[in-house]
Amino acid sequence: MFTIFTKKKLSEDQLANFFVNSTIKLVETGFEDVVEIINNDPEFAQNPSLSKEDSDQFLLIVLAGNIKLLSNYFESTQGARVAERIYRKLGSTLMTERAVLKETIAKYQSWMGRVNHPSKNVHYSMSKGFFFKYGLNDYQTDYFKNMNTPNPIFLKRLDEIVVQFIFDWAEIKDTYRIVE
Repeated sequence: MFTIFTKKKLSEDQLANFFVNSTIKLVETGFEDVVEIINNDPEFAQNPSLSKEDSDQFLLIVLAGNIKLLSNYFESTQGARVAERIYRKLGSTLMTERAVLKETIAKYQSWMGRVNHPSKNVHYSMSKGFFFKYGLNDYQTDYFKNMNTPNPIFLKRLDEIVVQFIFDWAEIKDTYRIVE
């Protein structure tokens, strides 16, 4: 009788596989739209002419932000186990050594934290990370270009784009009981 009130079980391996596969697919299918929106944004003095094939940095930004958010939803040991499983799955999927990938993502997380300082909001760090990794400052009006800071109107639009790439860890925790 109480089974209708219990959550379904989801193993940490299944969660890692789902996260990796869905994130990679989302970036592969969504990056083209991101590029089109940014290339046509009226706040730029010049068209950035981003390439639809240049999604590697964006994937790393999305992965770095989403993995950083794990600690907000899982207790530390479970979060660390899930992260390790994610790195293992990512390594095999992207044909990269797990340790190299983990180090690269850690560098992205650290760098994104610095460009977003003093805010600790991961969502905003992803937006600013995108802005700087793709060199969008070069295409702004002189005022913002000289300040080396994103135009706040554009940054708000970029925040609205990036939020679409944030994994819904809360929904997963509400729907499933994550087991080792």
